[in-house]
Amino acid sequence: MSVKQFFVVLSTALFLSTVQGAAIEKRATCSNGKTVSSAACCAWFPILQDIQENLFNGGQCGAEAHESLRLVFHDAIAISPALEAQGKFGGGGADGSIMVFDTIETNFHPNIGLDEIVRLQKPFVQKHGVTPGDFIAFAGAVGLSNCPGAPQMNFFLGRPAPTKAAPDGLVTEPFHSVDQILARMADAGEFDELETVWLLSAHSVAAANDVDPTRNGLPFDSTPGIFDTQFFVKTQLAGTTFPGSGGNQGEVMSPLAGEMRLQSDFLIARDTRTACEWQSFVNNQSKLTSDFQFIFAALSTLGHDMTTMTDCSDVIPISKPLRGDSARFPAGKSMKDVEPACAETPFPTLATAPGPATSVARVPPPPGA
Repeated sequence: MSVKQFFVVLSTALFLSTVQGAAIEKRATCSNGKTVSSAACCAWFPILQDIQENLFNGGQCGAEAHESLRLVFHDAIAISPALEAQGKFGGGGADGSIMVFDTIETNFHPNIGLDEIVRLQKPFVQKHGVTPGDFIAFAGAVGLSNCPGAPQMNFFLGRPAPTKAAPDGLVTEPFHSVDQILARMADAGEFDELETVWLLSAHSVAAANDVDPTRNGLPFDSTPGIFDTQFFVKTQLAGTTFPGSGGNQGEVMSPLAGEMRLQSDFLIARDTRTACEWQSFVNNQSKLTSDFQFIFAALSTLGHDMTTMTDCSDVIPISKPLRGDSARFPAGKSMKDVEPACAETPFPTLATAPGPATSVARVPPPPGA
């Protein structure tokens, strides 16, 4: 199902629930006393407890949560209706193939480093007897829910086991041009340029992993444990492209010590097709959460008919809220350091963090990384 079809299905469901004057009636009570929309969802509460304790270290927004969210994207985006129409490839999408065919797909260049989170997640799939596609989506939603400021995450159940590996070349890379990235996103799920920006909100809770071994754990903003709009501020600050390629291919030098900036983020933040949408997230937490809630649900159901799936969103925990919008310029930076790219709207007025400039701490890697 493309993102456009998903929007129609979701909008119809919301319209019907509004007409009825209430949300969809919950019809099952689980053994733990929780009430959910379907009895099929009850089996996921023990899985929730297990991964919170034994994968996410008691419910932390750390490297395991970050990589679980990254895994959702890399698994789901490897789908191409264009190739399928040519008879070259069928299937793919959010089916868990990256876990079943891990010796193939985790060796693709864009998937470098994902072998670690696949290795950590696999035992839970085997222990609980669920499909890898369902588990990857569930773990991504639960992991992000551990990050303060995250939206109420959705989880839909019903992905069959994959039958083949995804082909190489369907996952975007940081050194790709904006044209390449937008074309790939449009092919994968009819994501337009604005929805592509929404998906990149995931970089608010992200860090480097194995692309350059000397820079592992460098976060993409100063608050990698919080799902906030600070990421959109940092990417608008002036930066310099690394000379050459090698280990720094696809990276732009950040003006802030201890942070990494992807070239693709840098360029999309400044492209005329995406710059205004990018800037619109600065200090706008409500827009960030609502847009990412929608786009995550669309991404995590790519390749599936949502009308045949079961909504088990009731199982996903609600994250801790932020106390107001937190975006501000880092210490020592101000509006003079911004490279504004949206001609339609001025860059928002922000305060500057007090104190001297400090280096951002690295995100510790998952165990065994």
